[in-house]
Amino acid sequence: MGGGALEGHGAGVGHVVPVSPESYKLRVCDSVVGGHQGMSEASATLSRKARGAFFTPPQIADYLARWAIAGDPQARILDPTSGEGVFLLAAGAELRRAGSSGKTLGDRLFGVDIHADSIAETRALLQAAGFQARLIPSDFFDVPTPDQLACPLPLMDAVVGNPPFVRYQLHAGEARVKSANAALRQGVRLSGLASSWAATLVQACAFLKPEGRLAIVLPAELLSVHYAEPIRRWLRRRFGAVSLIMFERLQFDRALENVVLVMAEGSGGCEAFSLYHVADAESLSTLTPVDGRAVTFAPEGKWTDVLLDSRRQRLYRDVVGASFAPLGVYGSPELGTVTGSNAFFALSDETRQRYELSENQLLPISPPGTRHLPGSTFTKRDWSEQLSLGAAVWLLYPDPEDDSPGLLRYLRRGRKQGVHRAYKCRVRDPWWRPPAVSSPDLFFTYMSHRFPRLIANQARVSFLNSMHGVRLRTGMRWARRPLSLLAMNSATMLGAEVEGRAYGGGILKMEPREAASLPMPAPEVLASAWELIGDERSTLERQLRAGEWEAVVTRVDDALLRSGLGLSRKDVALLRESAGLLRDQRLHVGPRS
Repeated sequence: MGGGALEGHGAGVGHVVPVSPESYKLRVCDSVVGGHQGMSEASATLSRKARGAFFTPPQIADYLARWAIAGDPQARILDPTSGEGVFLLAAGAELRRAGSSGKTLGDRLFGVDIHADSIAETRALLQAAGFQARLIPSDFFDVPTPDQLACPLPLMDAVVGNPPFVRYQLHAGEARVKSANAALRQGVRLSGLASSWAATLVQACAFLKPEGRLAIVLPAELLSVHYAEPIRRWLRRRFGAVSLIMFERLQFDRALENVVLVMAEGSGGCEAFSLYHVADAESLSTLTPVDGRAVTFAPEGKWTDVLLDSRRQRLYRDVVGASFAPLGVYGSPELGTVTGSNAFFALSDETRQRYELSENQLLPISPPGTRHLPGSTFTKRDWSEQLSLGAAVWLLYPDPEDDSPGLLRYLRRGRKQGVHRAYKCRVRDPWWRPPAVSSPDLFFTYMSHRFPRLIANQARVSFLNSMHGVRLRTGMRWARRPLSLLAMNSATMLGAEVEGRAYGGGILKMEPREAASLPMPAPEVLASAWELIGDERSTLERQLRAGEWEAVVTRVDDALLRSGLGLSRKDVALLRESAGLLRDQRLHVGPRS
């Protein structure tokens, strides 16, 4: 994938754009070729991960190059982040097979990149294959597009590649400003949370002929994350036909990111895409047009549910549309207290006693993390048990005028550790009094591998930003316990996969906005199912705390979906299976037998 700067040579010498040391430092999405001298394998992997540089398997590059060129020996091909040159090599080989008359293809292959190590590596690989290319050593966002003066490249028949996947935390500063401005010039406004691939994709298509072809590797988060919404709208608007290929297994060595192949052509917009599923890169060679299916997307929002076939989609939408309501109907999901240093501000009782801090200088909290929340409730007894186990059950929250000796000793400890220099501490006065959030009605585990859960906050304690809280609306307080247990149903679990964001490593994350959209049984349905469960509630709670969550889901489904809503056993099983399919896709565990 991309990043390295390449000089053209021979007949295809490219326009050279100078690269300053400052630009080089900011361009964290450049590539790493062939490892690093003096680096351990683990260090090189971490470096690649920071740079977003995980190299494309040759089978993927060959497949995309073949589709993009479509047998046209005169096609001009651009890789906007050419990196180690795998796409240029694949495109060169495909042009030769198509009968291209150019001996070295110097007027057919084009690449842009910045990373110095990639220059020598790609030059050698292209020369060994008998190819030349017009290659521009530059940050891609510094290259003028065809609608600007001094554009160094012609319009392209195809754009191929694998843009770097760099999160917004690293894609910052001047690099972010340039990329956002480049996308905006093409009519796409990206949020500050956008990863680097989004702007690269839009900028690359500025070089594409109106009827040209795009064949590119993107992270599967294209389908689900909020910041990709402008890209999803743009794809539908820009191209006349779009196909997506999803993989059942991870395709990049040592990378946790699942990917999707995007193949788009023509112009004028489209209402439906073609979706394909394959096991791995080697399976691409057997893929045929009849293997795909047409999928239609909602005008706005995530595309996660397109991974389900039409029958599953229809069932989910019918059930949720008729008998469910967003969690936001019950109450507002909100962030927990952001301290700036949980290790300092969250105290165990042993630390409280050592510094002679009184309880009126502290607030009781649910300890950081969520592993201590196995059930559907967190009670005063649970809190006391965490206290006795030495967990951090107190939040430092003294009066601003407090100058007691114990507190001053503890604050000196924080200064010695540099806590007062943390950003959240620097911007508040006094630095040692965090903006504590009052106790919510429910906790919400917004990051999970299995599925998010609601936990009734019966202990009435505050919480930190390792989870969300839900504050129920007036008139909805009765729903605290019913929601915490009846949320364990297959329709809500499927809704979490549809509404949530899948991240590397299989983590499912739901920010407050996504949490507010999570489908819950509508109030009248919730109340009815709660009555049906009756005396079984304590048994279900024990099962949940023992890790027997499948048994709990089965009973809740029976009470809520079958008895309450009258769904057939087959439909309930289909909802549960659908949730499992999307979960397996997220966790990269392959298809279910």
